Amino acid sequence: PAVHLHVFSPGAPEIERHLVFRDWLRRNDDDRVLYERTKQELVMHDWKYTQDYADAKTAVVEEIIGRARQSAAPLAPEAPA
Repeated sequence: PAVHLHVFSPGAPEIERHLVFRDWLRRNDDDRVLYERTKQELVMHDWKYTQDYADAKTAVVEEIIGRARQSAAPLAPEAPA
């Protein structure tokens, strides 16, 4: 497909997750290159389903989101004790 569209209900937690990922890639050259390289390697495969391609990049996406969240951690409000 030419387009991969994400649609979420208002307030869905995936919205924040996607924005964290997007914003981090805009600011972090190393992770942007890692994500680009991962996608370029995966596109060489013949995927029966588009979701298989998405699943194959999950580990890298989660790794990048983890770094993004860790980087932002000092700015996050503390949880009530």
